[in-house]
Amino acid sequence: MNLLIATTNPGKVLEIQHELDLAGLHDSFRILSLKDFPPFPDCVEDRPTFIGNATKKARHFAHLAQALTLADDSGLCIDALSGRPGVLSARYAGANGGGGSGGGDRHAIDAANNAKVLAELEPIPDDQRQAQFVCALALATPSGGGVDLAVMVDEVPGVMLRAPRGANGFGYDPLFFFPQFNKTTAELDMATKSQISHRGKALRRMLAWLKENHSRLPALK
Repeated sequence: MNLLIATTNPGKVLEIQHELDLAGLHDSFRILSLKDFPPFPDCVEDRPTFIGNATKKARHFAHLAQALTLADDSGLCIDALSGRPGVLSARYAGANGGGGSGGGDRHAIDAANNAKVLAELEPIPDDQRQAQFVCALALATPSGGGVDLAVMVDEVPGVMLRAPRGANGFGYDPLFFFPQFNKTTAELDMATKSQISHRGKALRRMLAWLKENHSRLPALK
């Protein structure tokens, strides 16, 4: 069965493929990304919540690709910034992030977003820089223009640094620090990151749902 990951971001695809392998589902699904299809009309992520954007994106690309589709909306919520950048995380600096699906010059977009966050956090003391990474995952089928099957949400707490560290990961990973590991997300290996990350935790719950409900998807086999 094809499973479309609604992104062109290779980092997200690698993380999800890693979890599928660990869950023993690598033989059950053929993983595709938006790069495996001709360019689709983008999904405008205009919902005020992570769940709203994830479900809208899953339905949108499930309908266009006629495939079972997994979409996420994830972002950084910083306490001292009243939860910003939040749902605007992928395009916080105003760069065109491809509607959040991973388009555009990802490295340049990430650098601009990180620079803006660092500038806003500059006057915030080190003991007031708590933040959370939040991930909402939505699974949809193409029938009926896109129908939700399941939605999972999870998060992970951390602290924002004053300068980036590490070369792994993407987005705000180089700024998001885990005191218990003395490392940023961008300094963690893939196995450790998947175990503690917001996306890894939400994804494991989604994969457990897929294992239990695989027989509900006969039309897509």
